[in-house]
Amino acid sequence: MRKSFSALVFAFAIPAVLAVVAPARAANEISCRMTLSLAGWSAFYKTASGTGDVRCSNGQRMRVHLSSKGGGLTFGKSEITGVGKFSGIYDIREILGDYVNAEAHAGAVRSSRGTVMTKGNVSLALSGTGTGWNLGVDFGKFTISAD
Repeated sequence: MRKSFSALVFAFAIPAVLAVVAPARAANEISCRMTLSLAGWSAFYKTASGTGDVRCSNGQRMRVHLSSKGGGLTFGKSEITGVGKFSGIYDIREILGDYVNAEAHAGAVRSSRGTVMTKGNVSLALSGTGTGWNLGVDFGKFTISAD
């Protein structure tokens, strides 16, 4: 009887502690914004690279290298400048790594691009405009590394 009472107390204590800790973590979430420049091409295989500057609401800042690789039914060449907004961030280092993305794009002379990608709990929404031509649907990996 004593063992089952201890297990019952333990079973209710863990969720109670997590309920108190989880809101505290959410209160420390920061907003981060990235300005970026990307250039690339695609012909079934898609590749692009560029640079970015990330600034967060807590004063953290980081220069980053951007790389995108993937494939699909896609053709074109473009240069894009834009912005990215991160969510689910508690420290700027969490932006680094590989994101999964899927994208549909079209443009002639003036290109525009918008996509949302994820890496675990971190999300990144990108939007931008530029020059070039492109048409297609693709999927791939978008990598952010420290410059």
